[in-house]
Amino acid sequence: MSTDPIFRTSPYQRETESRVLAHTPEGGIVCAASIFYPTGGGQPGDSGRISWHGGRLTIATTLKGEGDTCVLVPAEASALPPVDSLLHQELDWERRHRHMRVHTALHLLSVVIPLPVTGGAIGAGKGRLDFLMPDPPEDRDAIEAALNAFVDRDLTVSEEWISEAELDANPGLVKTMSVMPPRGSGRIRLVRIGQGRDHVDLQPCGGTHVARTGEIGHLRLGKIENKGKQNRRVNIALDI
Repeated sequence: MSTDPIFRTSPYQRETESRVLAHTPEGGIVCAASIFYPTGGGQPGDSGRISWHGGRLTIATTLKGEGDTCVLVPAEASALPPVDSLLHQELDWERRHRHMRVHTALHLLSVVIPLPVTGGAIGAGKGRLDFLMPDPPEDRDAIEAALNAFVDRDLTVSEEWISEAELDANPGLVKTMSVMPPRGSGRIRLVRIGQGRDHVDLQPCGGTHVARTGEIGHLRLGKIENKGKQNRRVNIALDI
């Protein structure tokens, strides 16, 4: 049993219809296809609404299920859509789009601060990366200016796929020390920012992203926190 990840191939799709494959013991819903991104890689699971003949539910979040399935988690206990029924999915688009903007911005932050990443988190309007950084950066304004320069260049954001063997041969593609790319399918998804002379970043990632950096909007650099002898946490936020 598997779920077709529409969120990966069509991240801007806000609605779809799909058959219910199963219910989980905890009261979740597994569908044949999903526009809802499941929690993973520091990005929260999507929320939204589902409806079917005779019922409607609010979805609080989405999780990874067994195998290659996505589990839609209702906001409250209620009657679930019957297995094999046709389900209409409607994404909380504003929240998802903010996740996409922040996620892409964090990729840019990893370019501006070219140090190993030890952790990260994405929110609906803000995010952070933890870096292997013994000393704090000397010029905060320069970091913020460099981030917004990448945004203003309106670089394209695209994806490509390589084999696991190709990734093993190019370990420098992996910037995050705490989260390794998922393996087992034989393929690894890469997210590229910029093309040709404008290329600035290429790294494994399974999350959702905007199509161009200009869509992120102006960014603000937040606190730079000391998280141990070797680690610094760098926070960023969307202006709007």
